[in-house]
Amino acid sequence: MRRLFTSESVACGHPDKVCDQIADGILDALLERDELARCACEVTAEPGAVHIMGEITSSASVDFTGIARSVIRSIGYTRKEYGFDDSADITCSVHNQSGDIAMGVDASMHDPKTIGAGDQGMMFGYATSETEELMPLALMLSRKMAIALRDAREDGSLPFLRPDGKSQVTVEYEGRRPVRIAAVVLSAQHDEDISLEEIRGALMERIIRPSLPEALLDDSTGYFINPTGRFVLGGPAADTGLTGRKIIADTYGGYAHHGGGAFSGKDPTKVDRTAAMALRNIAKTIVSAGAAEECELQAAYAIGVAEPVSLALTAFGTAKLPEERIIGWIKDHYDLRPEGMIERFSLRRPIYRSSASFGAFGRTDADLPWEGVSEEAADDLRALL
Repeated sequence: MRRLFTSESVACGHPDKVCDQIADGILDALLERDELARCACEVTAEPGAVHIMGEITSSASVDFTGIARSVIRSIGYTRKEYGFDDSADITCSVHNQSGDIAMGVDASMHDPKTIGAGDQGMMFGYATSETEELMPLALMLSRKMAIALRDAREDGSLPFLRPDGKSQVTVEYEGRRPVRIAAVVLSAQHDEDISLEEIRGALMERIIRPSLPEALLDDSTGYFINPTGRFVLGGPAADTGLTGRKIIADTYGGYAHHGGGAFSGKDPTKVDRTAAMALRNIAKTIVSAGAAEECELQAAYAIGVAEPVSLALTAFGTAKLPEERIIGWIKDHYDLRPEGMIERFSLRRPIYRSSASFGAFGRTDADLPWEGVSEEAADDLRALL
């Protein structure tokens, strides 16, 4: 049986990603000065303006406006003709974390010596053997094109590029095996004085073909390059940006479940970020150990309670062990309380902005500690096979 699956990625200059990067830039600045900072930062961006809001409780004092301008510059919005640049009007309205929430985080309801979960909710972690990064293929290919857009703009090899852009890949599967790429969509923001024909030719030769495995392309693969014909105005000048609106591109491209919680701007006491990272690490360990070819984990939390209220696993029929035995191994090797996850991955440090563009999982170009597999835990799991 053949089926199609599509995933998208976005460039670092996408309006929502501008907001995510500002939020995580603020979080990193806080953690650099105060490792116990509480932060739930939201950002919105529009033509010529940025607004920073949310709940921040910290002993540190940081320059929110200066951080936002620095992030905007680093993304590449430095020219007036873009309609949005680092001279944007930046406003802030932040306040302290609610005391009603803080009391449950400061001391768990069941164990006052450890912190409780910062919210209720369910989180998912996933891994699959279909790529070297143990991630879904369609997402990894679309991400590769998005990264190539940034690199070609920054190194000057495609000087007409501007910071915004989106990519999309449709993979055809035969059973669990990817057999071809059915469609490719690439939209890249560009300068005004270049023809559509030049843009399409350059993107095909410099971005698409180097990013995609030739063996999966054929004469029937469809290519849709800047399909509207014009993409001069982009970023927050074209569309209002908001933190947390690219949670599927941030995780597994829709191939696995998502609990609904966004990541950017949230300190590690927020389990919708921390637990998703820990579960990704565990799922990746299970697949790399050979205990399953595909694995999805779910955990759920209650606000103010340290231990997860549930833990579930599905291996989609690929497990080499009974799934309940793998869950037993997880409970023996991993502490899924907020403090346990924070300590395991050293999460009270400024490491988050690098995960605010091009995804939080499957990255080899950033210091993301949840992507490292514990060989000791993997060996213990292999011993059960």
